[in-house]
Amino acid sequence: MSRYTGPKFKLSRRLGISLSGTGKELKRPFPPGQHGPGQRKKVSGYGLQLAEKQKLRHMYGLNEKQFRNLYTKAQKVQGIAGENFMIMLESRLDNLVYRLGFANSRAGARQLVSHGHILVNGKKVDIASYLVSTGDMISLRERSKGLSSVKEAIANRNFLPNYLEFNEAAVEGKYVRLPERAELPQEIDEKQIVEFYSR
Repeated sequence: MSRYTGPKFKLSRRLGISLSGTGKELKRPFPPGQHGPGQRKKVSGYGLQLAEKQKLRHMYGLNEKQFRNLYTKAQKVQGIAGENFMIMLESRLDNLVYRLGFANSRAGARQLVSHGHILVNGKKVDIASYLVSTGDMISLRERSKGLSSVKEAIANRNFLPNYLEFNEAAVEGKYVRLPERAELPQEIDEKQIVEFYSR
């Protein structure tokens, strides 16, 4: 299944969460379509599990195969599978570029990475799914620091997670430590996703 490229606001309203992080999509707090404002039908256990999986998948902008492969990798790590999975999603390079404020969205961050604008520990990395290790430095290529979209995104950043450090002068960030569950999206119930893949 390919990556979703349709209307983001419609998808956000269907899933009941803000995929952009701004909350603008949920001004009308009901699903899209002719029957949206009415009562939702009763959802089965499988339906709830599927909805949680789709929420998280679309939040990070992964296709189904990438999402499943990362979950399989998370299962093999010692600890709680659901939490490990969310930490791995948060450790993806495109997500950390977004969190550092180099882009206004994860899609924009993915484009920066794939176009070769991002350095990890001084070396160019153009793979959006690259898993960043704690202690790694994430920066922009020298000639990419002047991009108007990057300058605008950094100026508009209003939040920096505690597991990241940002050096304004050098325009670079450091992945200080792995995030804790409390610092990850609270609207996601990862236990439902674990149950979905455990069927």
